[in-house]
Amino acid sequence: MSTSATTTYRRVTVDGVGVFYREAGPNDAPTIVLLHGFPSSSREFDTLIPLLATRYHLIAPDFPGFGQSDAPPPSSYAYTFDNLAKTINGLLEQVQIDKYAFYLHDYGGPVGFRIMSAHPGRLQALIIQNANAYEEGLGAKWAGIARYWADPKAHPEIFDALVSFTATEQRHTLGTSHPERYNPDAWTDEYAHLSRPGQREIQADLLYDYRTNVASYPAWQAWLREHKPPTLVVWGRNDPSFIAPGAEGFKRDAPDAEIHLLDAGHFALDERNDDIAGLILTFLAKHSL
Repeated sequence: MSTSATTTYRRVTVDGVGVFYREAGPNDAPTIVLLHGFPSSSREFDTLIPLLATRYHLIAPDFPGFGQSDAPPPSSYAYTFDNLAKTINGLLEQVQIDKYAFYLHDYGGPVGFRIMSAHPGRLQALIIQNANAYEEGLGAKWAGIARYWADPKAHPEIFDALVSFTATEQRHTLGTSHPERYNPDAWTDEYAHLSRPGQREIQADLLYDYRTNVASYPAWQAWLREHKPPTLVVWGRNDPSFIAPGAEGFKRDAPDAEIHLLDAGHFALDERNDDIAGLILTFLAKHSL
């Protein structure tokens, strides 16, 4: 049994930006790169990492603007998903990780899909947890976000709602049948982060750029059809943001994908951590990783 004592906390500089990451497990084991969601950080994997570090090498970075990584102003760092992917790929190259499985959650999805598309030979397996790549996976709130994309200045209320305390809590607790499993520190810390100076500008830029992800769905789907990576989908089926049909969508383009719809919300690890770890270990072993 591994413990969190195996985790180390590191920083490297990528193109002038300090990038923080968690690392655990044996250096000579296959690597899993864990890419976090909004508005969290690699901290969301704190309970998962020790369960995987018995057999795998884990790298979990914080995106620029998130967690412990630098948050330069938008005047000096472009907060687009293209640029986040460029920075995270730069980190992986700097620490000489050239083969890996990806665990993608939420914003980690568009970051990971961009890296995979640019470097298909590096991906050994794909684990998707509430990271959307299908139009049918977009929940009701995305209609409002689409209005924001069309005219951000006319719809400040859409962005205000996204970064509100209520939304920050509900990203964890909405849809759960086990609210007692959710640590309130998660959303109070996330809200404190969103309330920092400069965060509104950073997160508004990324929300606006998210439209490029929806536009990229057909290309990502075509990539899956072409490259056929071993794919595991572990999805909190009660997520109101990325709804369950988004998990089922992967069957179309990755027909051999293993899909598990779990009784959990958007941050499925908050309540199904042990189950997800077990599914990952079984899946990777089956694919000789």
